[in-house]
Amino acid sequence: MKIRRGDAHLRRVATLCALVLAAWGPGTVWAAPSPDAPENGTRDRQVAKVEAMALERVEVQGRHYDNGVGSTDAASQGTIRAELLKSRPALRPGEVLEFVPGLIVTQHSGDGKANQYFLRGFNLDHGTDFATTVMGLPVNMPSHAHGQGYADLNFLIPELVERIDYRKGPYFARNGDFSAAGSADIAYQRTLDAPFVNLTLGEGRYRRALAAGSTEVGAGLQLLGAVEAMSNDGPWALREDLSRRNLVLSLSGGSGRDRWRVGLMDYRADWTSTDQVPERLIAAGSFQGRPFGRFDAIDPSDGGTTRRGSLSGEWTREDEGATTRVAAYAMAYKLSLYSNFTYAMERPDTGDQFAQKDDRKVYGFSASHAVDHALGGLPARSEVGAQVRQDRARVGLFDTQDRAVIGTTRDDQVRETLAGLHGQTSVELTPWARAVAGVRVDQARFRVDSLGNAQNSGSARATLVSPKWSLVLGPWARTELFVNAGRGFHSNDARGVTARVDPRSGDPVDPVPGLVKARGHEIGARSEVLPGLQTSLALWKLDFDSELVYVGDAGATEANRPSKRRGIEWNNRYVPLPWLLIDADLAWTHARFSDADPAGDRIPNAVDKVASVGVTVRELGPWSASLQWRYLGSAALVEDNSVRSRSSLTTNLRVSRRFGAKTELTLDVFNLFDRKVNDIEYFYESQLPGESAPVADRHVHPAEPRAVRVTLRRSF
Repeated sequence: MKIRRGDAHLRRVATLCALVLAAWGPGTVWAAPSPDAPENGTRDRQVAKVEAMALERVEVQGRHYDNGVGSTDAASQGTIRAELLKSRPALRPGEVLEFVPGLIVTQHSGDGKANQYFLRGFNLDHGTDFATTVMGLPVNMPSHAHGQGYADLNFLIPELVERIDYRKGPYFARNGDFSAAGSADIAYQRTLDAPFVNLTLGEGRYRRALAAGSTEVGAGLQLLGAVEAMSNDGPWALREDLSRRNLVLSLSGGSGRDRWRVGLMDYRADWTSTDQVPERLIAAGSFQGRPFGRFDAIDPSDGGTTRRGSLSGEWTREDEGATTRVAAYAMAYKLSLYSNFTYAMERPDTGDQFAQKDDRKVYGFSASHAVDHALGGLPARSEVGAQVRQDRARVGLFDTQDRAVIGTTRDDQVRETLAGLHGQTSVELTPWARAVAGVRVDQARFRVDSLGNAQNSGSARATLVSPKWSLVLGPWARTELFVNAGRGFHSNDARGVTARVDPRSGDPVDPVPGLVKARGHEIGARSEVLPGLQTSLALWKLDFDSELVYVGDAGATEANRPSKRRGIEWNNRYVPLPWLLIDADLAWTHARFSDADPAGDRIPNAVDKVASVGVTVRELGPWSASLQWRYLGSAALVEDNSVRSRSSLTTNLRVSRRFGAKTELTLDVFNLFDRKVNDIEYFYESQLPGESAPVADRHVHPAEPRAVRVTLRRSF
């Protein structure tokens, strides 16, 4: 097509076409603005245009959210501020992620173990396909002893969180492994308004003490520290005996254009688990001559211990129109987890308990540089960056009885290195159109030394190119439109990548690919057309080359068939009065395996509907309160959809009262109406002691009954 010199509109259209083609073509690296950088020049110009058009931002954005018009590259992207996190109770630390619209957090075992996560029709198990960081440190663990992408957030201290930047879908070049369904970056505060102490007492012998504060220790230097101690037995017939100890220290400073921070974290926990139990045993009401109910345990020695220590540093330089970031971290991690999901099916004499042990060191480095510039005469901002992570782990699977090792299934030394390069450019094509095009190149290197079976030792390499692009249109009448597409991935367990024989049976097995591609598309809109209402709608689709599914008799995940998901998300924040916030997040998902198989096409535990509705009243005199309804829909438990999980609806209440400027008393009530619902349900074969053959049954872990906690906060 020949373009006349004066035809500016056609030149802009041609530039847009070139960007889209370049993003999907080989050999070209584009880049884009940091999603959490308010200094983004292109976005500043866009927001300025929005303000010039008198598009006023709703008050809820300033107080709780940064998800308004002109602030994001997708309808399903946003930021949650600390003010909102304070308004609702969390039964467990990981439940702060439930502020991410459409994400549900549950537990199928002891509270020292990583949570179960549900998002966009995924049972994300303990974190696969949802990448999480805290204070710049990755939480997900590749080639983990218990499950790929294991993300234990129990070390999180919610009172220190400054914001959560979340993104859904594989449309963002900065995000790599485990982020195909979404990601969340949890940022801790650098300083606190005042030192404080929190003391919490609750049912089930729940005890928690937190002391935190910050102080200036030199010219421009801020030291922040927090110490947490917590214990809990829970509602379980077998006392959970959870003990958690947590320490956070950070030193931050900066002058002129530079800012830096060094952080130290140390966390350790011990607990006893009440794992999922078969419904036939609950129906029978007794086990081995004693009464048995929903909150009873079969194997009293299940449980675990974990340790996590880290040292991290970050440096940022802000020049006019340019931003440079460098970060590095080192982490030491241990887990010993004892589980028994099939009871006496494999080893009737000793029971089927097994141990999963993980002892690793993790090292990582990242750097990025973003700059404002002109592209074809159009304002643009580009970012290029690199990320490197290496895990050196010893991971094992052992047969145990009462936590004593009686046999070895696998014992491996794993070295896994993942390196990624990303580039992205955001171009302002017109005052009402912005294009973002980018690409990631990731390479994973796996090395496994199998200490028990040399046939499973080996090394492998996998490389993947992931193009991404977005188009943002508007605003018109306080409304923006988004079109997003991209490829993402998750890595597979290194032991599966190099495996040649089944470690238990000795049968030959095929190795799995090291990196598994995902392809996503999304069309969305965000609007503030009604005063006080911020609403967004997203229609999305996500295809995976290989689905990770839960295997009940092994207590682990394995790579399986390809899958396709599509769905709708509708998120709303409404501030009809300065002291009243109403939020409602609704999501519908259609999830299926995409190949032909006589077993069926349903993906086990792919929940079809989730919802969260909350009403928050803030600072009516000394009083604040919130009421939240949380719905987890039904899901197929087997591929032919013949068995389904039951939906659950729970209600949580928080009421707070201030006594002067420095004292606050808070009452939290979880599961307010004491509903008998389940946190998780599986369907698989198990065999109880005394049974002559395995039985296919629904296995459930109940949600906790109504629980009351009271917190006294005192500032100094």
